[in-house]
Amino acid sequence: MTKPTLTPLAQSLPASVPFVGPETQERQLGQPFAARLGANESAFGPSPTAVAAMQRAASEVWMYGDPESHDLRHALAGHHAIAPDTIMVGEGIDGLLGLLVRLYVGKGDAVVTSAGAYPTFNYHVAGFGGVLHTVPYRDDHEDPHALLTKAHDKSAKLIYIANPDNPMGSWHSGERIQAMIDGLPDGCMLVLDEAYIDLAPEGTAPALNTDTGNVIRLRTFSKAHGLAGARVGYAIGSADTITGFHKVRNHFGMSRVSQAAALEALQDRQWLSHVKAEVAKSRDRISQIAQDNGLTALPSATNFVAIDCGHDGDFARAVLADLVANGIFVRMPSVAPQDRCIRVSCGTPAQLDAFAEALPRALRAAHEKLG
Repeated sequence: MTKPTLTPLAQSLPASVPFVGPETQERQLGQPFAARLGANESAFGPSPTAVAAMQRAASEVWMYGDPESHDLRHALAGHHAIAPDTIMVGEGIDGLLGLLVRLYVGKGDAVVTSAGAYPTFNYHVAGFGGVLHTVPYRDDHEDPHALLTKAHDKSAKLIYIANPDNPMGSWHSGERIQAMIDGLPDGCMLVLDEAYIDLAPEGTAPALNTDTGNVIRLRTFSKAHGLAGARVGYAIGSADTITGFHKVRNHFGMSRVSQAAALEALQDRQWLSHVKAEVAKSRDRISQIAQDNGLTALPSATNFVAIDCGHDGDFARAVLADLVANGIFVRMPSVAPQDRCIRVSCGTPAQLDAFAEALPRALRAAHEKLG
């Protein structure tokens, strides 16, 4: 018996994922990492009240989660002083990006992003047949002017920008992003990824305006709130834009455990302040480790720091490979010239001690290998 064939689009796609997970690398190495500093998770963990909420909800997992995420949406609405129907909760920003692209991008539709920006967005665009157009970073920042120019030139349906940025940690002011919003071409939506906004300086986010139909903002509980494994993100947009998600979303995609955790995490502002302070100390420590080894740490508004290794991408890849082989999980940008850097997530003192010990050896090994 035969099975149906894949669609031509599916046949054309590689069977790959945007990231190789640390668990995959641990299996290849035959041992766990001594320091998990590559996925920008929060090494400082979730709020204790969120953990308690998950423990309570564990006995209720025989029930599906609320398909409307009613309590969480209403709590988020109160937190942001916006209407509940302008918020969509989903399985992390990655899941929401997939739904968004599905709603707006068909075969051959133009989409604009920065070369080397968050690859999961690109993965979804390819998965629905869109055509990706890229512009380079400018001074290690995404370039709003170049993105807008390209969108006008290509009649793009979507523009993606992360503010603060991953993988460089750089950021633009809210005023600069608002100017980008004001300059959007007709028929184009700005996808504003604000995964790291809780860790950024005041003034990084433009004012929320849910009357604007051509902007969708994406936020997450994976970073500052320490719930990466729970997969909780949310989108903010006009009521009409948010209604579109109901056409295609997985209505039972959110577990009761995740909903309960996010609701408690949102309310525990003291824990969030604690994590922000720990992240600030960790960024300083990473910068000092870089300086101690003759390297330059780039300014960061996130829970990671990009370290300029002082040479080209081949040198940085050699440094990264040695770190991974010796139990330090880090990642790096994929596109030149940003690939001269490695990207190190904020971690506990013990994790950063392990990184500080391994980095000089990795630099020596890279110099010996490449001369």
